Amino acid sequence: MLVYFVVSIFLTFMNPYYATRDLIFPLAFLYWFVLILSGSVAGWLCSIAYQRLWPTGPRWPMLAFSAAGAALAVTGFIILLESRFFMRPIPLNEIPRVYGLVLVISIALTILSELVDRAFVKDPAAAGEAAANPQAKFLERLPVRYRTAELWAIASEDHYCRVYTSLGSEMVLLRLSDAERELTGANGLRVHRSWWVARDGVADSKREDGRIKLVLKSGEDVPVSRSYQAAVREAGLAP
Repeated sequence: MLVYFVVSIFLTFMNPYYATRDLIFPLAFLYWFVLILSGSVAGWLCSIAYQRLWPTGPRWPMLAFSAAGAALAVTGFIILLESRFFMRPIPLNEIPRVYGLVLVISIALTILSELVDRAFVKDPAAAGEAAANPQAKFLERLPVRYRTAELWAIASEDHYCRVYTSLGSEMVLLRLSDAERELTGANGLRVHRSWWVARDGVADSKREDGRIKLVLKSGEDVPVSRSYQAAVREAGLAP
């Protein structure tokens, strides 16, 4: 959020394309902040869609797709703001030009965001090791602050998954079956139709009403389905 605030302040002062020439500073800042936030959400959704359609695809096409999608969303917001709030509708033949202008800023911000993300990787050797580690690779789906965390478990919640780590939990738009496939070779296993756990994330196990439950290091109880009990015992996670 701090990055959005700083970028919005910068654009308010720079006033590219004279977009906010008639607005006082607080309203101009709000204008840019809304556009930056909407573009970021759209770009994030586009990156998730790309990863679902092409899980092993290269990163730069994903960034280009995200920038284009973010620019499309921001252009829509500009059309709405101009017509509903400023009473100066944009002619249809001008919309492609507006999209092109927005795309320039979207590409610049996408590159800036990528450079900031890469700045968190200090050691190239460590980065190569992370790329070869399925768990570290999977954590790249999460915000930057989770990249150095330990992956403890993943729980399915409707069309999303909640990812439990040593630095907290985060929701991602992903099916558990897809997550399990991405974590092939990782030190973990499926224990329930709605749960995957990493062995290092399990602190204890217990029995309740004849059923096995695993206890994560974060304190959550993880149910073990009868069909997975043998695998859990074989992994040494329960007696």
